[in-house]
Amino acid sequence: MKVTVFGTGYVGLVQGAVLADVGHDVICVDVDAAKVAALQAGRIPIHEPGLEPLVQANQAAGRLRFTTDAAQGVAHGELIFLAVGTPPDEDGSADLQHVLAVARTIATHMTAPKTIVNKSTVPVGTADKVADTVRKVLETRGVALAFEVVSNPEFLKEGAAVADCKRPDRIVIGTRAPQAERQLRELYAPFNRNHDRIVMMDVRSAELTKYAANAMLATKISFINEMANLAEQLGADIEDVRRGLGSDPRIGYHFIYPGVGYGGSCFPKDVKALIHTAQSIGFTPDLLLAVESRNDAQRQLLARRIIAHYGGNLRGKTIAVWGLAFKPETDDMREAPSRYLLQSLWAAGAQVRAHDPAAMDEARRIFGERDDLVLCGSPTEALEGADALAIVTEWKIFRVPDFAQMAHALHDRMVFDGRNLYDPETITRFGLGYVSIGRAPVVGMS
Repeated sequence: MKVTVFGTGYVGLVQGAVLADVGHDVICVDVDAAKVAALQAGRIPIHEPGLEPLVQANQAAGRLRFTTDAAQGVAHGELIFLAVGTPPDEDGSADLQHVLAVARTIATHMTAPKTIVNKSTVPVGTADKVADTVRKVLETRGVALAFEVVSNPEFLKEGAAVADCKRPDRIVIGTRAPQAERQLRELYAPFNRNHDRIVMMDVRSAELTKYAANAMLATKISFINEMANLAEQLGADIEDVRRGLGSDPRIGYHFIYPGVGYGGSCFPKDVKALIHTAQSIGFTPDLLLAVESRNDAQRQLLARRIIAHYGGNLRGKTIAVWGLAFKPETDDMREAPSRYLLQSLWAAGAQVRAHDPAAMDEARRIFGERDDLVLCGSPTEALEGADALAIVTEWKIFRVPDFAQMAHALHDRMVFDGRNLYDPETITRFGLGYVSIGRAPVVGMS
């Protein structure tokens, strides 16, 4: 099938490359000429495992092209995907300006019937707004063309987006139009061979499904963090509690790891947007408000503990930070807990030496040149001259460190672990003090 994708961010680029990889003819359109030029040269603007060779191979095969020419994209695709950003507005609502701008662009260049597929995460009712926008532009042009607007939300995890797109858990399609359903079923047939992954529903239900899924996962994270804080007060070990919880198949182990809160481009934005949607119709989403409140507090937890350990004053102290991305296998630092930690450490007077396996360039872009920040080329380098270590992201490279070397490098021999990576008895044998989440602090045995 001939497919056009507007937007070459995480969703659009991955979706376009994977569709091309199964044989579809895909054009990706973006307004950023520099990004398009880089993609045409085979350079990928994001860190996503497996994406670069996938893009390069399908470009070489002629199934995947990149352009800034919107008219070319509209003329090409019988299916046109909207995969542009929906950043949070000041009131927490999803900003639809990019989605509606693309809708106007499509309508401006349409010369034949089209099926418009909304892949972006958007509030309930957005498909209606897209349809109204397209209809008004067509009326202004004096053109009568048939079109459908379908909701087909993505469920990709950053760091595993290619695998998720190739082997989806479910393919949610929101439409009641028989022709659009046939087109989407044909498009996704290569991903639907072993068993039927397609879940058909109406447009508004599909739009809500995406938000509900992310809100549910965010709720699990906030719940386990609340239990972790309670466990500390009660003298329990949250890691034992987690194992007891996860062994129940109705609950499972996914997203019940205590830590420093959720971040990234999806959960914070989508929870806010769903809260705004509910409040805009007079519904009070008490549970979602609590989820957000707990997460806001949790992102400050590690900094509070470090600052409290040093009596509220970090002047003259240097803190090593392992992990800047909001999760492993990505360079994404949007709403990352590390950003909240660093700002609090700096406000308390600390110097920071930080390392992340993928997010160093992104950190330079965000923070620029600062006298109180040194970005280091390795975890070991980050420890040099540091008084204490804070662990923020659970990269595999951090899981089995040289504890003896760590104890030698850290002047105050303190580790503040925001991801519970280590066994307290093991780390304290090397003389390291250890503060984690939902477990009692322990003192080194040296």
